[in-house]
Amino acid sequence: MSLGVKTTTTPQVPRALRWRERVWAIGGIAIVLALVIVFSASLGSAHIPFLTTWKILISELPFVDFDGTWSRNTEVIVLDTRLPRIILAGLVGAALAVSGTTYQGLFRNPLADPYLIGVSQGALLGAIIGFSMPFDPQGLAGDSVIPLFAFLGAIGAVIIVYAVARTGRTLPVTSLILAGVALGAFLAAINSYLILKSKNEELHSIFNWMLGYFGMSDWNEVLVVLPFVIAGTLVIWLYARPLNVMQLDEDQAQQLGINVERVKLILLIMATLVTAAAVAFVGTIGFVGIIVPHAVRLVWGPDHRFLLPLATLVGAIFLILADTLARTVTGPEQIPVGVITAFAGTPFFLYLLRKRRRGTFF
Repeated sequence: MSLGVKTTTTPQVPRALRWRERVWAIGGIAIVLALVIVFSASLGSAHIPFLTTWKILISELPFVDFDGTWSRNTEVIVLDTRLPRIILAGLVGAALAVSGTTYQGLFRNPLADPYLIGVSQGALLGAIIGFSMPFDPQGLAGDSVIPLFAFLGAIGAVIIVYAVARTGRTLPVTSLILAGVALGAFLAAINSYLILKSKNEELHSIFNWMLGYFGMSDWNEVLVVLPFVIAGTLVIWLYARPLNVMQLDEDQAQQLGINVERVKLILLIMATLVTAAAVAFVGTIGFVGIIVPHAVRLVWGPDHRFLLPLATLVGAIFLILADTLARTVTGPEQIPVGVITAFAGTPFFLYLLRKRRRGTFF
């Protein structure tokens, strides 16, 4: 007998929100990343078969031994020329994607990117100063001093923004964003003036740095960037759950036991260190830190426990592929990777938005 009570059915959990499928997605994308690394290492002015490249890379693992049917030159091309560049591109892509995801969650602003609070302009100022120093920018001194100056410039800019925005023991997000935008505009004016006053031989290096350049990558750069990216990324991942809670409201998060100010400070420090280390060697590469988090969020949902690792892996894949195009599409000449990320990333993101409106993906 009906009592006139209207019953409701529990809606099915959307596919993008299912825990098991997102775990499988992380594993699948990790496999794709490995395949992309091998694919990229096989492409270049000297084409090397995919299977040969795979064997060369696998043979470097402990307890793995392949009969070397390839030449010594082929091995040098893969291991000493292409692989460090590919690994560095993956590290930078992962760093920009995870820091962009962190900033978007921390500021609760979908337009936030890794350069929002002055990192890019501070790093550029440091790089310009480095290029203006009395040594060969392409020599040994330039290889070490310019990244150091860029890193210090990025960190210094964020410290200034933090000091200006901080009020007592609290760090208002709005004040942080406004201080970052203001300092970024101020530093951009200084950088523009310094670029105008630069010598002709310095301009090419500065513009290459501004658009992102992996042409001089080697294992030393990888070894310097690697600990910053790995340590910072792991700490950010550990704060995924508090970051989820903070999406509600800072007051509600505080009531639920989250030390909001402590979480904001740790995430800000880690995201800044990761971004500064990424841009110090290769320059400011746009679009990765804003497009990749959005694309991953549209496909797999907003839960930062999965969004952060997924964005990290997708960012690495995206920038490796972009750099592969940058060094192969025009033959011996190379295109700045920032140009590729702009041309490739924006249409793909618009495609995802269109699919989102239709309620389907791919």
